[in-house]
Amino acid sequence: MFSVITSSTEQTEEVGRVLGTMLEAGDLICLFGDLGAGKTHFTYGVAQGLQVQDQYITSPTFTFVNEYQGRIPLYHIDLYRLKDPSELESIGFEEYLDSDGATVIEWAERAEEELPDEKLNVYISDVSENSREIGFFAEGERYERLLVRFRKSIADDKYISVKE
Repeated sequence: MFSVITSSTEQTEEVGRVLGTMLEAGDLICLFGDLGAGKTHFTYGVAQGLQVQDQYITSPTFTFVNEYQGRIPLYHIDLYRLKDPSELESIGFEEYLDSDGATVIEWAERAEEELPDEKLNVYISDVSENSREIGFFAEGERYERLLVRFRKSIADDKYISVKE
């Protein structure tokens, strides 16, 4: 596990963008963080890394899922309004987890029992008004390799600090 500190929305998006360039079909990114922590900005960056052309990446709070086309599809799931895990079936949750695209889940803790063992967990928290700490924790060999590559790429950015 490691984390990065960003000092602006643009830097949070840039961290997501770098990660997005490395994602492959079937990848699962689980986002954790308080309301307003920057999960949607991070996802916007992931979308840019996946070459999604849509300029309006919004949190699908009321629809649960937004789908975007890019280099591979991006499935953006927001579980903030999930009342009961049984609702996951009605949105086709399992199909998104084993799909032809990358899946990003906001409020992933609301479906923890339904998540696969292998995934990349991303923890976003406020450090100050504009600063965020973004922690990365890989579960599974695929995501451990992804984090090694990602860390090397993000460490080259002189504006984003990597924290052990």
